[in-house]
Amino acid sequence: MTDHNAELISVVLADDHAVVRMGIRELLERDERLRIIAEASDGDQALALAQAVRPDVLVLDIQMPGRTGIEVARAVRAAGLNTGILILTAYDDEPYILSALQAGANGYVLTTAAQDDLTDAVHAVYEGQSVLDPQLTQRLLQQLSPQHSPQEESIPEALTNREADVLRLVAHGFTNKAVAAQLGISDRTVQGHLANVFTKLHAASRTDAVMIGLRLGLITVNDA
Repeated sequence: MTDHNAELISVVLADDHAVVRMGIRELLERDERLRIIAEASDGDQALALAQAVRPDVLVLDIQMPGRTGIEVARAVRAAGLNTGILILTAYDDEPYILSALQAGANGYVLTTAAQDDLTDAVHAVYEGQSVLDPQLTQRLLQQLSPQHSPQEESIPEALTNREADVLRLVAHGFTNKAVAAQLGISDRTVQGHLANVFTKLHAASRTDAVMIGLRLGLITVNDA
């Protein structure tokens, strides 16, 4: 691996809570090689900064005003930027993790991570490695392993276009209310579509539905 000891690693932080950003900055700047060059309080600002200052690493929260961290990651990759992307969030649900990785994030770390784990993750992402919080690895592998019954693995009843749209937005981490706003329909209608999705996919939960949908290719988070 290339020796980058003489180089500073430029970092842009994006989180809508100023106190959280302050805490992250303090942790990261204890490493003399990490330099915070800008901060963003929403997703749109994060994307603009990524394009303007081209940081080595972009540290993103998931839920922010404007674009979500996942949407920012996808836009950064669509723009062809080589910036390393590290998701730093409290959300440990599998759909968030899969969506983030499919969107082009290089790493996914929980805010409960130790200081050394966080700084190590920034370095690893800078070096082009993939990083997944140790707390999440085993659970994600279990979810992705073929442990479902043949009935679940058989070709399910086809989803309608609207049901697929709802499932895709759920995979992005949107709540029912947010899905309803995105699609211009009522919360009750979203609930009805999700009930149909659960039935057709033999899914027991939102996470289960997303996992089955991704595995069977019924939804592709990347092009949502």
